[in-house]
Amino acid sequence: MRLCVVRHGETDWNAEGRLQGQQDIPLNGRGRAQAEGVGHILRQDGSWADADFISSPLLRTRHTMELMREAMGLPASGYRVEPRLAELTFGDWEGLTWPEVRARDEKGATAREFDKWGFVPPNGESYAMLQERLEPWLGTIRDSTVIVSHGGVARVLLAVLGRVEVTLAPLLDIQQGRALVFDDDTYHWL
Repeated sequence: MRLCVVRHGETDWNAEGRLQGQQDIPLNGRGRAQAEGVGHILRQDGSWADADFISSPLLRTRHTMELMREAMGLPASGYRVEPRLAELTFGDWEGLTWPEVRARDEKGATAREFDKWGFVPPNGESYAMLQERLEPWLGTIRDSTVIVSHGGVARVLLAVLGRVEVTLAPLLDIQQGRALVFDDDTYHWL
């Protein structure tokens, strides 16, 4: 199995530092350019054109997938949607910036700093819970697969597939406009 993980392009909420979670926020101009850019990278790599393509159901990921596939010279619509690839939800914190979270819920924000993997925001989901959602889906992957998803999903996959410690995975920067490739027991960025 080869897996290529692409984080959706930038949204206005990303630019503002807002927690999106499962809010359906569209790409901005920079995000559209990032989606096309990663498509050009994958086209130059040349090994992903025949892969299975799967997207999170959220608008920003589907739009990224379509722009990326067009930049690869593929039909925009040639992909499936998988609900389990949706971002983890920040619950009551969605739409807030981290300073706003801290101002409204100092105790919760502090608790999350000490256990980012296991902490559950109010009415939200932890990385550990996201892992429980993703592992059954991972068991269905058989061939080379390209997914467009979210930073949280990429962090969990790094912990599960990339042998990154769960305490470190939530701290990793998952860039937009790049592809994270898992081959056998290793990973690298394109």
